[in-house]
Amino acid sequence: MRTLFNLKKDEIATVRKITATGDLRERFISFGITKGSEIALKNCSANRENLEINIDGVYVALRKNEAQKIEVE
Repeated sequence: MRTLFNLKKDEIATVRKITATGDLRERFISFGITKGSEIALKNCSANRENLEINIDGVYVALRKNEAQKIEVE
């Protein structure tokens, strides 16, 4: 299983599955993070605790534990 957290900077992947539930899942959906969408890792903090992603031209910041709930291919 490969997650968004495992992407390298500027790598693009397709969302395969979201394992989050409840409010976090709804938050992802509101950002456009849905199955089949393209997502790119644009930047991350030195310790990779925070990641900046681009989804359909929108930049979103996620925490490490949130990024690990988004499976990609």
